[in-house]
Amino acid sequence: MIAPEQKARVTYENILRLTDDPDVREPIKFLRQRELNHYQRFGESLGIAQDAYDQRKNFYFYNPSFDKMKG
Repeated sequence: MIAPEQKARVTYENILRLTDDPDVREPIKFLRQRELNHYQRFGESLGIAQDAYDQRKNFYFYNPSFDKMKG
């Protein structure tokens, strides 16, 4: 899930190694930073979601009485 952001970041770093033109470097540096921010926010969101659906706190994760009601 996080791989696309990391691949994009590596691509931007490779582009930065190839050029010294400031008109190319500045937008690429912005895009690279944006990918880093996405990566961090996604990680934070994933942690929040995992905490929210922790099996000790989630009534529907495993509840035999609820499972019997389905069938």
